[in-house]
Amino acid sequence: MQRQFDDVLLGSIELFCLAAEAGSFTAAANQAGVTPAAVSRSVARLEQRLGVRLFVRSTRSIRLTEGGSAYFEECRTALSLLSEAERRVSGAQSQPSGTLRISVPTTYGHYRLLPVLPEFRARFPLIKLDIQVSNQNIDLHEERFDFAIRFRAQPESRMVARHLEEAQLVVIAHPDYLKRAGTPRTLDDLADHQCIEFDLPSTGRPIPWLFRNGGEDVEFHARGGFRCADDVLGGVTLAKAGGGIFQTYRFCVAAELAEGSLVELLPEHAGRSRPVSLMYPHGKTLPSRGRVFVDYLMQTLAHSSTPRKSDVRAADVLTARRPE
Repeated sequence: MQRQFDDVLLGSIELFCLAAEAGSFTAAANQAGVTPAAVSRSVARLEQRLGVRLFVRSTRSIRLTEGGSAYFEECRTALSLLSEAERRVSGAQSQPSGTLRISVPTTYGHYRLLPVLPEFRARFPLIKLDIQVSNQNIDLHEERFDFAIRFRAQPESRMVARHLEEAQLVVIAHPDYLKRAGTPRTLDDLADHQCIEFDLPSTGRPIPWLFRNGGEDVEFHARGGFRCADDVLGGVTLAKAGGGIFQTYRFCVAAELAEGSLVELLPEHAGRSRPVSLMYPHGKTLPSRGRVFVDYLMQTLAHSSTPRKSDVRAADVLTARRPE
């Protein structure tokens, strides 16, 4: 095999990757313990070898060109594979290390993912978790995330989607609201109530409520005096305050249903859910830290469901709170 990379070139690739991740030659130099000029020379050396510009430079910042971004992704993968090979040979594979960047929606983040992550770090203390809890639709490739958790994930040629669970939907209201406005007995009754609307971030349009009716899947378009956007938890908070009726994920309100501060409505029309998927780029060789993260979530969250035996139903509350 003919040698293609000398020590200087490999070092230049490492410095280039540091600069791309940090967005700054100075920050990369500080991490590597060299001067900013050394980083600049390394990048220039690579640009001369490749015949393309890797960065667009200004007096205050740098950003990757299209070619630089593609080269960075490949170099980062190659360096990760080299590090993985060293760990395998040296026996350090039993202690995965490094940083994982994860994007997760607010609902699933607060109620499902974040509560199980301390145990993960107790098992793998050398892995750092960089978590974005947001409803923004991120591009894993462009924004350099390792994983994303998404509802209603559609298959993409560039992505691997691992099914975690079916998030059950439930319609809820505060007992005081039901005492004031009455309790809907049928789906048609919802038209006479304050139904809290929620706009789906990806479309900007109100998301329909999902029900089962006579064995068929049906949709209901909520109407009322409140309309929330971006964060489903806004609708939950309004419902807790007696603002109206809302459909949300059961895991968001399981504690309130159990204690009776919220009431489940129309349980005979329940049963719908939305899939939750763990996503990561297709064709990317996962380092050990990524593999143990996937395995942990599949063991901890996959195919789980929220217990329902302690939920309080509308009929139970009506017995005690029926209006005079």
